[in-house]
Amino acid sequence: MLRKMRENLPSTVIRFAEYEANLRSGELIRQGHRLKLQEKPFQVLAALLTRPGELVTREELRQSLWPADTFVDFEHGLNTAVNKVREALRDSAGNPRFIETLPRRGYRFIGAIANDGPPPAGQQRAVSLQNPRDELPTAPRFASRSLLLLIQLAYLGSYISALHHLIWVRMLARFSFGPVQALTISSCIILWCAMGLPVRFYLSFAIAFDYRLLGEKFRRLFPVLLLLDVVWSGMTLFLLPEIGLGLGFALFVLAIYSPFAQRTLVRMAYTAG
Repeated sequence: MLRKMRENLPSTVIRFAEYEANLRSGELIRQGHRLKLQEKPFQVLAALLTRPGELVTREELRQSLWPADTFVDFEHGLNTAVNKVREALRDSAGNPRFIETLPRRGYRFIGAIANDGPPPAGQQRAVSLQNPRDELPTAPRFASRSLLLLIQLAYLGSYISALHHLIWVRMLARFSFGPVQALTISSCIILWCAMGLPVRFYLSFAIAFDYRLLGEKFRRLFPVLLLLDVVWSGMTLFLLPEIGLGLGFALFVLAIYSPFAQRTLVRMAYTAG
């Protein structure tokens, strides 16, 4: 079935991003770990990989992968196979990194195939999409997710601590700025905690349960998260009497950088991010 595809390739192993597909053994490997992918989804992936940047029509897939004497629901079978491929590649139909859908026509592989020469003309668009992600630091996914979860827990701790010490913060603000400003500051702290706590709980549970669409969700959530974190970084000012100006300034800089660090970690751990 895939014999003609293999004969046209210099090698039966195709590498792209952090993945490699062995067409001879039917294995898909990511960073040394073999992924579970059934035969039919792998055949669909192989058909796309052997023609990178080109449209592979649904009819072509039907003729090559679903013989005429096979009585199956082709439409449902192909959709299921493509979804399983996307799941294995942690890809998204709405924001594709590897497999692009052309409605009612077919599919196109838009990822960059690793080779020694220049990419095919149809693949140049995929290279331009791929380069920003290739520049990300490489690290085990478990480490990226662990650091990301620690940041969420640290923010949760800061919210709870601020609410616990709200009276002390209000007294300090009243002594420094006056009663009206103290009421405003304490009200803002309550409001920011009320907005921040649900967001941090959502992110913590999504990371803990490895929600595979977190990258796409985080991208939409990032503007809100950026506003919350930048304003919340001002809370470090109330720690200056306890920790001093030097450490307080360092914490302020870390708090300002934190949302961008989270975005990088999400993109490292979740490809749709």
